[in-house]
Amino acid sequence: MSKLSKAKDFKKSKSGLYLSMATTAFGAVSVAKQAKKARVESDTLRLIDAAVSAAAIVTGLAILYRELKRLGDDDVLLG
Repeated sequence: MSKLSKAKDFKKSKSGLYLSMATTAFGAVSVAKQAKKARVESDTLRLIDAAVSAAAIVTGLAILYRELKRLGDDDVLLG
C-alpha cells in the first residue's frame, strides 16, 4: 500500500474525520480574532471576510459531521 493510499484511507476513517473536525474548529478561533479586530477598527471589508470564513467553517464541519454519520459512528454525542 502506497503512502498516498494510506493517507486517503486515514482521511476517510473516523479518527481522520475527528482530526479534520478539530482542525477546522481550531480555525474558528482565528476567525473570531479577525472579526473582533475588524469590529474594533471598523473595518467592514475584514468583517465581511471573517463572516465568509465563518460560513466556510460551519459548512466544512457540517460536511464532516455528515461523513461521520455515514460511517455509522456509535458516539453518544452524534445520536
